[in-house]
Amino acid sequence: MLADGATGDLVPRGPDVLALLEERTALERYTVTGELLTNTVEVTSGIGDTVAAAVDDIADGIAAIRTVTDPMQVELLCAGSHPFAQWYDQQVTDKTRYHTLIERTQWWGRNMMIWGIHVHVGVEDVNKVIPIINALSVYLPHLQALSASSPFWAGERTGYASNRSLVFQQLPTAGLPWPLKSWAEFEGYLADMVATGVMADASEVRWDIRPAPRWGTIEVRACDGMSTLPELAAVASLVQVLVEHFSRELDEGRDLPTIQPWFVRENKWRAARYGLDARVIVDRAGRQVPVREHLAETIEHLAPVAVDLHCAREFAGLRTIMTEGASYARQTTVADAAAGDLREVVAHLIREFRAGPTLREHLAALPH
Repeated sequence: MLADGATGDLVPRGPDVLALLEERTALERYTVTGELLTNTVEVTSGIGDTVAAAVDDIADGIAAIRTVTDPMQVELLCAGSHPFAQWYDQQVTDKTRYHTLIERTQWWGRNMMIWGIHVHVGVEDVNKVIPIINALSVYLPHLQALSASSPFWAGERTGYASNRSLVFQQLPTAGLPWPLKSWAEFEGYLADMVATGVMADASEVRWDIRPAPRWGTIEVRACDGMSTLPELAAVASLVQVLVEHFSRELDEGRDLPTIQPWFVRENKWRAARYGLDARVIVDRAGRQVPVREHLAETIEHLAPVAVDLHCAREFAGLRTIMTEGASYARQTTVADAAAGDLREVVAHLIREFRAGPTLREHLAALPH
């Protein structure tokens, strides 16, 4: 998010930032691009073998943006929502695809003041994609709870840890993935949606976890924006470790765990509402456990996979989030201390995004 350094409110400076950065970042691994609203710039990593490589790219991209925004007195922050900005004050980026989206979705489209993290993991066999997505759906609430950072919306305390996740699913083709059984069924879904004019191509599938055929990846889109790079790295490592674990299970001829679609839907709501205090349904029999407890079990069980993927230290950062709290909890604590003044919450997010350690600094400070 791009915010005024004095007021903390969002500012439509995205096009100015991009124009100044275009030449100087043309040859970099990362990219900086525009988004639906002019108050936003998106940073994308290059393709990396490790979480650390990808997050280093993001850090480099943010540093480049600051060379432009600091002289403008524009501050940067990242969370699932801006605590007090109003949708009617925001400008839509002048691109046909965005104007088409707003024309179709109207009030809900204009309310998409949301910021999220997308994690892509390459998958070598198309026949693995749908089974892995179905298994990842069991862990969707875990990812959502760890990243939840949108407790405020348009100046109000929502009572939700992740209001963003529930707002975003109002768009056509957004929300939970359909419980498909094969890649052929996914192609059938795409054919149906294109034939009926719902969307133009696969890029308009906006599921919380989706196949990304253009890149050969599974893309997890369930997470709110995150305001420190170590937290981003921790969540990205969980996604990579889960995908690799499920891929290995398929290689061994084992079936992957799934739960009923109605349990997946309930879990999403619980994580959005309660964050890391949610109780989640973890198997087809309906066993319910605190999400922190199930995360701890998962971390312990999958730690060897993290070692194999060279992301063990980033993976260990999940325990830090569980112990110290996710962003939504920090934001509400700041709001309480400031008698509900949400400008202080924005100031906190700006400080955290600027002063929060880079992943390199965070890892260097850990005991060896």
